This record gives sequence, C-alpha cells and structure tokens, in this order.
Amino acid sequence: MGPGVAVAEVRTAVRACLAGLTAGDLVLVACSGGADSLALAAATAFVAPRLGLRAGAVTVDHGLQPGSAERAAEIAVLLAKLGLDPVRSTAVTVAPAGASGPENAARVARYGALDAAAAAYGAAAVLLGHTLDDQAETVLLGLARGSGGRSLAGMPARRGRYRRPLLAVRRAATAAACAELGLEPWQDPHNCDFRFTRARVRHQALPALEAALGPGVAEALARTAAQLRADAECLDDLAFAESGQLRQGGSDPAGLDVAWLAALPAAIRTRVLRDAAVMAGCPPGALAAGHIGQVDALVTAWRGQRWADLPGGVRARRQAGKVWFSSTGRGEG
Repeated sequence: MGPGVAVAEVRTAVRACLAGLTAGDLVLVACSGGADSLALAAATAFVAPRLGLRAGAVTVDHGLQPGSAERAAEIAVLLAKLGLDPVRSTAVTVAPAGASGPENAARVARYGALDAAAAAYGAAAVLLGHTLDDQAETVLLGLARGSGGRSLAGMPARRGRYRRPLLAVRRAATAAACAELGLEPWQDPHNCDFRFTRARVRHQALPALEAALGPGVAEALARTAAQLRADAECLDDLAFAESGQLRQGGSDPAGLDVAWLAALPAAIRTRVLRDAAVMAGCPPGALAAGHIGQVDALVTAWRGQRWADLPGGVRARRQAGKVWFSSTGRGEG
C-alpha cells in the first residue's frame, strides 16, 4: 500500500528541494518535534537515501520550558528511529530578549546551534520546517509592523545552506502526514500563548481575515511574498554591487560618503545602509525598517542630529560629510 496523500505531498516537496545535491552529501533536518518539522524529518529520512544522500537531524533545547531537556532527548530518540543519522541534541542559552523581543532572541540562539551542527558534520544543507501558513503569518506581521519590502517578501525557500521545502505546503498537511505515519507531534504551548505576537496572528488575526474576506487569505499572502521576493533579490543584488567597496574592510566599514548615498535611489540607499549596519555588528533579525529610516535621515533629512542608535550596540553618526558605524559597547540597543 502506498503512502497517504499528505505523506506523498510532503515527500514530493522534499524531493524537489534536495534536487541538485551531490550523492554522499549530508542533509540535516532541524526538528523541534512539532508536526511541521516531524513530518519533514520523516519525509527526509525516506527521500534522501533514495537520492544517494545521507540524512541527519538536529533538535535544539532552548531551555525555556519545564522538562525541555527531557523532551529534546525523547525527540532525538524518535529521530534516530526514523533512520536519521547523525542526530544531535543541543542545548542553548537564550540571551535576554532586549528590544527585538523573546522570539528573536530564541531564533538567534537556535540558528547559532544549527550553524554549529552544520559545521561540525560538514552538512551540505539544513532543512527547516516552515510551511505556507508560517509564510503567510510572516507577511502579515511585516504588514502590521510597516517593515517594508524585505519582510513582505517573506522567508526565502533557500538562503545559503538553509532550505525550506514546505513553503508551498499547508500546516494541515504536515499534521495529516504525521497521523498517516502514526507519529505523535509535540504541541508547543508557546504556539497558543498570546503573549507571543505570532500566536496572536495565527489564532486571531488570520482567522478574522478569513472570516471577513473568505478562504484563501493565507495562500494570497504567500503568493504576495513570492511575487515580491524576486524584486527584493534584484534590489539586494544592486545594493550589494554598490556597497562592494565596504567589503574590503571586513566588519568595520569606512565612513560612507553622504553625497554618494544621497545620489542613490532610495531602495538601493537603504539597503546599502542596512548592509553597513549589519557589517558593523547589528543582528539582522533585530534591524527593522524604522532603524534604517533613522540612519537614512542622517543623509536625506539631516538637521544637525548627531546619531542613530541601532540594535547590537551599534551607533550610526554623521560627521565630516560621511555616515559612520561604530560600536557603543552596550550590547543590544
């Protein structure tokens, strides 16, 4: 008897995502034990060997809930039973939330652990379990925050070693796939905790939009992200070319000439400024459009203001006809 409909859908998405990797490459699945990542792990364990690839997994214990260490160990055992090898369970320390919020602080810690695991095992790719629903939530959050085109473009299907096979798959399909395989996902209580913005979007905002506008809102938001991503990537490439000179100095860029910046189109200039801020130490996930707007004002609306304080303890200041980025030594700002 063949796989169920949902299992087949997830496996097809994974197979398409892994195309192009070289036989013998190792693929790691980031698995929290939730339905999305568990369905992804099971599909990868099935698909990867048939493509000549090795498949392992990483589960991260954020230490934010009682019993998290025991749960991470249980998930690691389950991943090994699925046939994934190696399986790595790693605990992280989540830094104080600061201005960017607890969700971003946990994200930074998680990606640090995934980067370390990928480097330790020499992984060619790390698979993430974000679904179409996650993409829709990301776009809606970006709209609500006025975060600009970068946020509205949502999460990329691929960036560096990270790949998201399930961006066209609904969350209901991953839950159904787990049921078809007899897998019992872990239900993260944070997903229903309205102290977290994404939980409110998931359980209140999106259902309200569906009720008011009819079904298909999540799909429409995901399509919007896909349509905007090509534009955003083109602008990023143009900005990368403009700011190429910054890369000669590593992570401490020289001052940027104000006249040169002012002559750039706004969409390119703000990307150059963001690039410089990240190079100076700003955490990319904490750097919002409002922060870049403050820096841009040093170029386009300067009335003697001396600086703009940014996340990560970075300060942008205008002096002697240039915009400079430096560390204040204060950590997250």
